[in-house]
Amino acid sequence: MNQKTIKRIFGIDLGTTYSSISYVDEFGKAVIIPNSENERVTPSVVFFDEENIVVGEVAKESAKLYPDEVVSFIKRSMGEPNFIFEFGGQRYRPEEISAYILKKLAQDARQYMGEEVTDVVITCPAYFGINERESTRKAGEIAGLNVRHIINEPTAAAIAYGSLETSEKKTVLVYDLGGGTFDVTMIFISKEAVEVVCTGGDHNLGGKDWDDRIVAYLVEKFQEETGTSEDILDDPDTWQDLQLSAEKAKKSLTQRAKTPIAITHGGQRIKLMLEREKFEELTEDLLYRTIDFTGEMLEAAKAKGYQSFDEFILVGGATRMPQVIEKIAKEFNITPKVFDPDEAVAKGAAIYGWKLALNDDLIRRISEKTQKTIERVETLTEMIDRKEISAEDFREAAMALANESGYTLPSVENAMLNVRNVTSKSFGVVAHNPNDEEIVFNLVLRNTPVPVRIKKKFYTAGHNQKTVLIRIMESETSNVEIPVENAVEIKKAVLNLPPDLPEDSPIEIAYELNEEGRLHITAEESSNSQKIDVVVDTASVISGEEFEQAKIRTQKHMVL
Repeated sequence: MNQKTIKRIFGIDLGTTYSSISYVDEFGKAVIIPNSENERVTPSVVFFDEENIVVGEVAKESAKLYPDEVVSFIKRSMGEPNFIFEFGGQRYRPEEISAYILKKLAQDARQYMGEEVTDVVITCPAYFGINERESTRKAGEIAGLNVRHIINEPTAAAIAYGSLETSEKKTVLVYDLGGGTFDVTMIFISKEAVEVVCTGGDHNLGGKDWDDRIVAYLVEKFQEETGTSEDILDDPDTWQDLQLSAEKAKKSLTQRAKTPIAITHGGQRIKLMLEREKFEELTEDLLYRTIDFTGEMLEAAKAKGYQSFDEFILVGGATRMPQVIEKIAKEFNITPKVFDPDEAVAKGAAIYGWKLALNDDLIRRISEKTQKTIERVETLTEMIDRKEISAEDFREAAMALANESGYTLPSVENAMLNVRNVTSKSFGVVAHNPNDEEIVFNLVLRNTPVPVRIKKKFYTAGHNQKTVLIRIMESETSNVEIPVENAVEIKKAVLNLPPDLPEDSPIEIAYELNEEGRLHITAEESSNSQKIDVVVDTASVISGEEFEQAKIRTQKHMVL
């Protein structure tokens, strides 16, 4: 590939338990880049070892000896304002800890590829809200990366899947059970677009929960055999040892009917045999939760006119558990396909990044030739449809790009892939209903296609009201009006009003959600053109001086 023509955009699956990085090679194929240990995935574990930061398998193993210096499962804390990890007198937020994982992936890729890794597409669970998505972007920026896009994990998996067979239209259900998160998403795939119909799930449900059930069972068996009532998990060393044993046992039970486990604590040691049947009994309710979420999502899809689907694909390492396939086949009367469970998400992100890079160059060429401003591929598609740009101009630019980049003309033309997403949450504002009860009025409802802009008029409560407090709320419901306690406040803004404004004066509020799920809000009092603009980068996400210091530390620290 001619690097002077196309800037490479890498795809990163920033996972709860494992992460990976991918790129598209000169043949248009997505390839996983092995890390410096020659492994295709890197454990998402960070070990603070004096002046060094250790990420990956060594960090995971170090957790046995230094449990207080190791951070695991940090993805589950993204967007949480109260999570702080302290080491050496320094406080670390989830975004910075995740940045070390990203830095490890980027530097290993640089070493393997012999080129700098600057531009990336990073994936996140479809069910991530505003806080978590913004935190993911900030993590990439702290790591020194130019984050071109945050894309939903099941959408990325569908792009990877669709890239194999793009000739026919199909509706695919993506069941994504990873190490720490669960998403289920219905996606319509065609040659021209990957269109999300609706999504559901829980970003606090994943393979780790299956591990935790094994751990709880091991504690119970240890107490039974030794006669102790002590909670052995209070010992950090024992807790870490049992976590590693549980994960190993879970993986073993995907292939075997039973597996031996040893438990050592306080000078005592017991051995037991964990059978797959017992494991499935311990975790049956967790699997049913994924089935329930899938059923809810299917009902939402029916309301949007999608009565059925063609294929059921499984991604995420936890889908290797035999009971997952068996339960899905029984509940939905379909044989699911296990599709590249560990790598599909990163590969899909890389394909999306590759298409984004081709789009950038194609748009630049056409814009220069026609002297017309083109913002993005959707705009280009619309301009071609309206004949504002001729098919000849497009094909000429595509041929020039193909000749210079080394890619085939069809692959360049197919780069104009539209990815249409939906919001996984509802977004609204606190208001008063006709009974003067405080409620949340949702302007953007869950599973609404994005980008979207919705406006609504609200009214002042009294004469000469000085200000309007705009409380921006996020919820998981699909109802327009909900109780305040059923939503989470993600930001506040104050609109100053002109003097002597009469009661019931209109205030127009507009919510605009972009393709990545980032929220922009305006509120305007029209008589005096009083207006506020709010971009929701919530208070719980690292920002300001704290953000700048995190960037400095990340660049200073050696990551091993």
